[in-house]
Amino acid sequence: MSVGAQPTETARTILSNEGVLLMHHLLGGVKKGAFDQAEAERRFNEWKNRRDAKVNSLKVSMATKSEENAKARMEAEAAKNKAIAEAVAKKKADLAAAAAAQAAEATAEENAQEAAAE
Repeated sequence: MSVGAQPTETARTILSNEGVLLMHHLLGGVKKGAFDQAEAERRFNEWKNRRDAKVNSLKVSMATKSEENAKARMEAEAAKNKAIAEAVAKKKADLAAAAAAQAAEATAEENAQEAAAE
């Protein structure tokens, strides 16, 4: 950069995100005498600390959001599984009741045949 390199848009974005372009700008100010090297480094370090804090807060918020989404999906899946389990239990109860009714009907029919035979 200091000898005239012209980065592409992608390279410029990467260099900007890493602070290379800011440092190049600050070094230009040092060359012009606007401030000294120590001031340039102080300004760069302040920018770097703010940027790192912003990135870390973004990471934390994304992780929190991801955890909340996972928790919501698990709760939805648990509710769905509970509804399926209730439907299966109801179906089993209906089948058991139908089988019991059939058995009672068969027993009543046998008793009626025995009573008619006597």
